Amino acid sequence: MIVAEAWKANYLYWLLPAILLLGLVAFFGLIAAFFAIRLYAKFTCGRYRESTRMDGKTVIVTGCTSGIGKETAKNLAKRGAKVIMACRSLDKAEQVKDEILQATKDATVLIKKLDLSSFASIRSFAEDINKTEKHLDVLIHNAGYAETFKKNKSEDGIELTMATNHYGPFLLTHLLVDLLKKSAPSRVVVVASSLYRLASVNLDNPNPLTTMPGYLYYVSKEANILFTRELARRLEGTGVTVNCLHPGLIDSGIWRNVPAPLSWGLWLINKSFFKTPVQGCQTSVMLAVDENLSKVTGKYFSDCQESSISTSASDMSRARKLWEISEKMVKLEENDPRI
Repeated sequence: MIVAEAWKANYLYWLLPAILLLGLVAFFGLIAAFFAIRLYAKFTCGRYRESTRMDGKTVIVTGCTSGIGKETAKNLAKRGAKVIMACRSLDKAEQVKDEILQATKDATVLIKKLDLSSFASIRSFAEDINKTEKHLDVLIHNAGYAETFKKNKSEDGIELTMATNHYGPFLLTHLLVDLLKKSAPSRVVVVASSLYRLASVNLDNPNPLTTMPGYLYYVSKEANILFTRELARRLEGTGVTVNCLHPGLIDSGIWRNVPAPLSWGLWLINKSFFKTPVQGCQTSVMLAVDENLSKVTGKYFSDCQESSISTSASDMSRARKLWEISEKMVKLEENDPRI
């Protein structure tokens, strides 16, 4: 009995330190893996390194109070562009404007109220721009909305995700197209996402009020690509180019609507694997300023390189059908510009 107890004590004496050592090895292994992944993401992420200036250019960036929109606006302001921040929250926009002005010298930054889920707000914004701006060199559709479970409708009766991410930009482009043509060579840049591959636009249900909003974010991103390709086709020969992009998975405010406890795990994933907003804005900036892309149109980019798209997203018959549906959904008026 005494021998058994002695053996057990001796066994535990060696086992506990071994377990502790293995735990420490595993912990530091996870830390090392985390930093290795971060370094890999940093050095493989596309970066636009040209110092191309934008002096004398006017750029509209939608949804730029946070995330990649904010960094896009800041980058373009540093290059000398006149940046018009088109935002829902004027208070947040004022804070970002002050931050941009502190980071730049002699920048021109204007704030305009724009809610892309509201057709009335879009029309008011476009009317203001057409009256006050002599030219528009770049229109960047950056604003995006993502909801997980709540099924919200816009004031126009349209599912909020689709209203903000697709139908709003569709209407805004129509209302500003004459100014873009007048300013040619000019550009339209659409921030899409590779997450579009997880869904497909249902052309038989253009206002999917009963579909889960989280899924509709992916749907809206395919709509962005289809819109880009059909818009590029319709504007061919006008001097207005249109391209879209995947910015990467970004640690930004778009994920704030994810509820707990899902948000807890997502926070860890964000910090471990996602790009920073500065990294995420690089392709947007490239498409807005790169002189080598002055005649490139109808393409999809990722990490500052042209990328391929799925068969569904490259189907021009689907793009044309979605366009026709969208014209009805946004209720284009008789005197509105047609593309």
